[in-house]
Amino acid sequence: MEKVEEDMNCIYRDPNEPVEARIRDLLSRMTLKEKVGQMTQIERRVATPDAIKDLSIGGMLSACGSGPFPKALSSDWADLTDGFQKSALESRLGIPLIYGVDAVHGHNSVYGATIFPHNVGLGATRDADLAQKIGEATALEVRASGIHCTFAPCVAVCRDPRWGRCYESYSEDTEIVRKMTSIVTGLQGQLPHKHPKGYPFVAGSFLLQGFIFSDWSGLDRLSEPRGSNYRSCISSAVNAGIDMVMVPYEFKKFVEGLIDLVESGEISMARIDDAVERILRVKFVAGLFEFPFMNRSLLDTVGCKLHRDLAREAVRKSLVLLKNGKDPKKSFLPLDKNAKRICVFGTHADNLGYQCGGWTIKWSGGSGRITIGTTILDAIKAAVGDETEVVYEQYPSADTLARQDFSFAIVAVGEEPYVESFRNNSELVISLNGADIISSVTDSIPTLVILVSGRPLLLEPLLLDKIDALIAAWLPGSEGGGIADVVFGDYDFKGRLPVTWFKQVEQLPLHVGIDSNDSLFPLGFGLTCNKERFLD
Repeated sequence: MEKVEEDMNCIYRDPNEPVEARIRDLLSRMTLKEKVGQMTQIERRVATPDAIKDLSIGGMLSACGSGPFPKALSSDWADLTDGFQKSALESRLGIPLIYGVDAVHGHNSVYGATIFPHNVGLGATRDADLAQKIGEATALEVRASGIHCTFAPCVAVCRDPRWGRCYESYSEDTEIVRKMTSIVTGLQGQLPHKHPKGYPFVAGSFLLQGFIFSDWSGLDRLSEPRGSNYRSCISSAVNAGIDMVMVPYEFKKFVEGLIDLVESGEISMARIDDAVERILRVKFVAGLFEFPFMNRSLLDTVGCKLHRDLAREAVRKSLVLLKNGKDPKKSFLPLDKNAKRICVFGTHADNLGYQCGGWTIKWSGGSGRITIGTTILDAIKAAVGDETEVVYEQYPSADTLARQDFSFAIVAVGEEPYVESFRNNSELVISLNGADIISSVTDSIPTLVILVSGRPLLLEPLLLDKIDALIAAWLPGSEGGGIADVVFGDYDFKGRLPVTWFKQVEQLPLHVGIDSNDSLFPLGFGLTCNKERFLD
């Protein structure tokens, strides 16, 4: 088939025509194969120019970390996505791609992008306006890469911290989760036709103006063993209302299977047309037919100071002060930034990867300087006075602990990065001998402990008694300066626990409404430096 001429005789190419008229015109010109192609979303690793063009592929995605090359900048991503878009526009009808990515706490696959706190930290802020601003900033940085949508946010209500996606949940409380979904408005703006981006767990009538994706290899999960009865899985998913199917690799098998199901009558052409109408409507409303390529003027927004300042604010507001002094009448925080000599210890004090957690640069996250940002140690050094000496050791040595000239110690420990159920810490202990580090330091020096984790971790009573001050910092992202801002008293603590903090793992699941009175710290708990206590 020859390519349709690009002239204004095609109603669907005329931006002055009503959207619904453009949809009807384009749909009337499409073959079954082209319609099925529009319902297919494939991963970057298997995409080829010929496949995109010949099958009229409707959607692509980059799984977390699936970029053009390591440490690729946003401009490199834009070159990548524009290249794929060019192939789509060379198809017979020239229908542009919609490209998706997992931007779950900022544009987290891109080196140098702003990495915001994970959702559990945002839940601790209770700040819906802040969440919306984060959505807006993320949308700009995502769009600067030529990408149109994000599979986020996760709106799960986590009731058990042993679940590997706990940090992707804003709270165990439904009302807090509902409040923080203001981030969706930030991500997609006030469009005349809203469409879901991510995991629409409740598909009500309000979603009918958009379209619904399946998740990664979701078809394979509809049968046991996974991947069996593939034909039946396609039929079940499409007939249930899935419009665009994230295959992501075996897309030819999916296309052939769906065409066969339509030709045999097991899936009606009306259901296919319904799905494709939804997909095309989003593409028309989003302006992809008129502006298919990346707007290079947005490149300067990626990792810009405005966005990093916003992330720093989010870190400040997310910090939950759990303990402040052994003496009820005397606060340990804020710390003196002009102290003569201080020491910093811990596996998480100077590790940006641990600070950001999973879904950062790679799906499972990483260790070290995996992107651009400020570690807790960087932030402390920047915050203290010119005359203050900062001694840093990841694991404290006996010689250092034997010194008597430290005003105080800061220990940053927590969890290694993980994602979903992989590398799951079901015992909920502080990783990498973190409890031993805390214990050894508190025996010698007055100590602030900063816990970097995606969920509550086990705090034995003896260990907690030794600590002078304790902060739940969650997974703060790239802007560690927000921690120093509060620790040294430039701002006070505002964060409140978004989840119930258990005493023993055997209590779990433990959450509001289920024996939560026996918690170590209840939902909503948080202190300020002046001993004011928050509690929902």
